[in-house]
Amino acid sequence: REKEREREMLGVWRVATREIFRGAPRGFRYQSQSAIPEGREKAMEQDRKMGSIVPHMEFFDAYANAPISRYRVMDQNGEISPGAEDPKVGKEMAVKMYKDMVRLHIMDGYLYDVQRQGRISFYMTNYGEEASHVGSAAALDSHDTVYGQYRESGVLMWRGFTIQQFMDQCYSNKDDVGKGRQMPVHYGSDKLCFQTISSPLSTQIPQATGYAYALKHSGSQNCVICYFGDGAASEGDFHAALNAAATLEAPVIFFCRNNQYAISTEVQEQYRGDGIASRGTGYGIEAIRVDGNDIWAVYNATKAARRTVVEE
Repeated sequence: REKEREREMLGVWRVATREIFRGAPRGFRYQSQSAIPEGREKAMEQDRKMGSIVPHMEFFDAYANAPISRYRVMDQNGEISPGAEDPKVGKEMAVKMYKDMVRLHIMDGYLYDVQRQGRISFYMTNYGEEASHVGSAAALDSHDTVYGQYRESGVLMWRGFTIQQFMDQCYSNKDDVGKGRQMPVHYGSDKLCFQTISSPLSTQIPQATGYAYALKHSGSQNCVICYFGDGAASEGDFHAALNAAATLEAPVIFFCRNNQYAISTEVQEQYRGDGIASRGTGYGIEAIRVDGNDIWAVYNATKAARRTVVEE
């Protein structure tokens, strides 16, 4: 009986093989006939994506092509460059963007001095990254969920987190919305759709992918934006998150703030190739490299990215 069962199973396997590779429309009881041509079509499409077949050996040179260009809207004088897309924001919004950048810079100076005096245990400044915070935050919907790292205070400020709330959190006093259970700078706000910051690098990246996938299945018209630095992009979680986001088609924007130095390791010691933006295309994700000091470039790019992940 065992030998008869083996022969029967072998016969089923042969039928399955014939249907999958030849497309025969009969004989295989365990798979619908309509699914087989569709599977073959997907396999052929994947084969086409792998490129043409050549008889000679050819290694791909990572340095053969020009690097990804940096997108910039304003020139050195603060004027919209010829041919660049004018964001055309209203005066009230432009003034708020400017005020929030200045306010963030002043708050950084105060809290940095306070930390050096030993009055709070920890602080990380946002110097030089104000435009990337405010420009991206202004392009999002207020109900889009934010997963941050250490330097996204400007995003919270744009959404309405007050100076008093920043102070309460950093001093861990009784009015802190987190009840003093987090280190300074580890902000969070359920009301403002800002997930609480976690100390370990890059843990928020796969979490953002998972949350975005849940949003997709809920039918929501919102998305997730995940901020991280170049140092976090060197962690394994980064690669797992991008691959999952691409294959699941999750509505998430990955926003890398590349300051070229992480905390203490310059990028030349972190990676080779064309930086971090090029990794997105390797996973099948659209990518753009933006001048982070150009608030209008950041605004335009984030707005376009949001439109892509939500509508497409």
